[in-house]
Amino acid sequence: MKKTWSLILILLLTLCLAAGTAENAGEVEEKWETETGTESVNESEWDFMDNNRVFYEIFVGSFSDSDGDGIGDLRGVINRLDYLNDGDPESGKSLGIEGIWLTPVFPSPTYHKYDVTDYYAVDPQFGTMADLEELIAGCHARGIKLILDLPLNHTGAQCRWYKNFLNAHLMQNPGNAYYDFYTWLPGEEKAPAGRHFTRANSGKLLVEANFSDTMPELNFDNPQVREEVLKIARFWLEKGVDGFRFDAAKYLYLGDEPKNVEFWIWYMEELKKIRPELYTVAEVWDGEGVTDRYAAALDCFNFSTSQAEGLIAVTAKGGDANKWASYLEARQKTLRGIRPDSMLQLFVSNHDMDRSAGYLTAASGRMKMAANLYLLAPGSPFIYYGEEINLRGSRGGANTDANRRLAMLWGDGDTVKDPAGSTYDKQTPYSVKDLLGMPGNLIDYYRQVIAIRKAHPEIARGEVKALSFPDTKLGGFLCTWEGSTAAVFHNPGSSSQTVDLAGAADFTFTAVADFIGGPEARVELNGTLLTLGPQTSAVLR
Repeated sequence: MKKTWSLILILLLTLCLAAGTAENAGEVEEKWETETGTESVNESEWDFMDNNRVFYEIFVGSFSDSDGDGIGDLRGVINRLDYLNDGDPESGKSLGIEGIWLTPVFPSPTYHKYDVTDYYAVDPQFGTMADLEELIAGCHARGIKLILDLPLNHTGAQCRWYKNFLNAHLMQNPGNAYYDFYTWLPGEEKAPAGRHFTRANSGKLLVEANFSDTMPELNFDNPQVREEVLKIARFWLEKGVDGFRFDAAKYLYLGDEPKNVEFWIWYMEELKKIRPELYTVAEVWDGEGVTDRYAAALDCFNFSTSQAEGLIAVTAKGGDANKWASYLEARQKTLRGIRPDSMLQLFVSNHDMDRSAGYLTAASGRMKMAANLYLLAPGSPFIYYGEEINLRGSRGGANTDANRRLAMLWGDGDTVKDPAGSTYDKQTPYSVKDLLGMPGNLIDYYRQVIAIRKAHPEIARGEVKALSFPDTKLGGFLCTWEGSTAAVFHNPGSSSQTVDLAGAADFTFTAVADFIGGPEARVELNGTLLTLGPQTSAVLR
């Protein structure tokens, strides 16, 4: 379709130039008409509206330092854009990332920035608003969507709103606009079970603070609070941000899922009035029985498949790929039944978890297998920065999340340092620079998997139909999108496996279009037999 329209555009442009109407030629070149002829859409913008893309989570303070102070910053991210996506899909020199999630960039007294003091500014440690605007422009020039981490349930104790709230209570002035901005109780009352309240104003006030005494919870029963958080999102969307990751989404009304869901339905309806195609994902760290309640409003991360005991890691360690295929089909069907445009949000680990390199490892081939499993799957998978270099990090005995957010290893003189409070010895022998000089390195492997995903758009967007191979752990599924079907197969085992495709699906497999991992992938006997080498994944058409 696109090639056909491109040819038409070239002919139209040629005719315009020949007629001496070069002034209008640029408009003709940039736009194409739909088959109905009722609207014109910029082709690059049409692609950019698609949210089925590979995201890369950046913990900003640990990623790349541009000014030598040891703290990662926005300019550091700008400097590394070509590493993530150089804008040339044919170059083979970048990962091919299609989306970036920045952890909070707002002013905050901590290294992690989840205790925000001003939602309308950039923390000076990370740079300036101009830096962020330049980063947004650089991302968009490469076809990358940029989303901001937005912690809404609580603010930092140094936030102006909280100071005004405390002062309003100190002055016993219920008419003050901030008097009910946070969730509070009189000091003599008993706090509800399961929720944490901290004492303020010499003990005369109890303020809800479920994460930390320095992170008071906003009162979302207050219409002014709701309007303020809507205003915040509007501000950043108008700056060009493409969406948000919502931190701690189930903590707005802790323990009250119906009220949480009611808020998120309202909020998303309002946000889509501003930007219909915006991308959002919520952190609802819970089982799928809970996250399904939020699915009516927005997509949630698939926590059940993450971490050492999640289905991705279990399968990558030589587990049954048939179970993985069945999970994808069932999960997609459930989510689309709740909301037709919902997507899977798969990941292995993030900034709140021990790094996957500690339990998968590159040497065993399990890191590569895990990448195959969740990157060659529908929806929007998330790579945690450093995953592609086997970066390690875990809480350990120190019990600090700083150990999960260690400095990226570039190997080119980058001065970024581990965050304050970290105690973990990474013991990672190779940097980005080291790996790029090695054959078969993990960075190149991630590039290749992402390239395979992009080459077969059915994988990211299609409807999943699991195939059944009961006598082997080799498993696969069909992905059908806009009348086109591709099939993905995985062999997580340590030896080659052959399966009989005849009767597995009402579909004829004629060729291996792509494969990655082991030494072989082939179809034989008129497409009825598939052989996959150990730790190998393949796309059949």
